[in-house]
Amino acid sequence: MELYLSMAAFALAASITPGPVNLVALGSGARFGWRPSLWHVSGASVGFAVLLLLIGLGLHKMLERLPVLLVFIRFAGVAFFLYMAWQLAADDGVLSPEAEGRRPGFWAGAVMQWLNPKAWLASLASMGLFATEGGVGRIWAFTLLYFLICYLSVASWAWAGSRLGRHLQQPERMRRFNRLLALLLVASAGYLLVD
Repeated sequence: MELYLSMAAFALAASITPGPVNLVALGSGARFGWRPSLWHVSGASVGFAVLLLLIGLGLHKMLERLPVLLVFIRFAGVAFFLYMAWQLAADDGVLSPEAEGRRPGFWAGAVMQWLNPKAWLASLASMGLFATEGGVGRIWAFTLLYFLICYLSVASWAWAGSRLGRHLQQPERMRRFNRLLALLLVASAGYLLVD
């Protein structure tokens, strides 16, 4: 039981803290509401769970042999975060039916996790700490536990955004909020370059 509490604590600390995926969930919740943002939440959670499971089942061995893949992931992540930041900064803040097409969906959430070095580091560290010594059964159990905590964590950011969105109904306020999120994404991307 103590092992699973430690696993849950690690998963919560890694999932609930600010990061690019959570910032996009916050922005999506503010712009489109909580329920429509659950597609992004679902994609991010499934994407992370698949990454975590593959790391546990042996993907980490390939990364040890080909460390250039981690460099590629880092730069692809930076490019993707900058693209998302540009989309936020360029947004006019007007809530319209056309804006619905720009809502981050399932695949955007999944791709963000696969291009997010924080997700890779959390997967590598947590599988090394908690699951690989316990066999395939523990890897699957840890992946399920982490998926649930990740889903609830990212969903809480979307929910917080939906509450905040009530105060951002004016296009100028939404533009300022989107630009703040864009700056935070750029800072996340910059951190990845200097880390």
